[in-house]
Amino acid sequence: MTRLNITLPDEIAKELADRPNKSRFIAEVLKEKFDYENRKKLDHLLIEGYKSTSSDDKNIDVEWEKASLETWD
Repeated sequence: MTRLNITLPDEIAKELADRPNKSRFIAEVLKEKFDYENRKKLDHLLIEGYKSTSSDDKNIDVEWEKASLETWD
């Protein structure tokens, strides 16, 4: 564990005042925020990856279309 001294805006400090374990609450909120940001980054990377390979996927679809439709007579 690392001990930190932080400064908070008064309105946040007032809301935090009634919490029984302020450190745990702050740690949980920060973990949720970091997890959210990491998911957003991953989503962005996945979207970019899908976009960059979409033409490859279309080419593969065209190549396999004939084989896929052979039994549809």
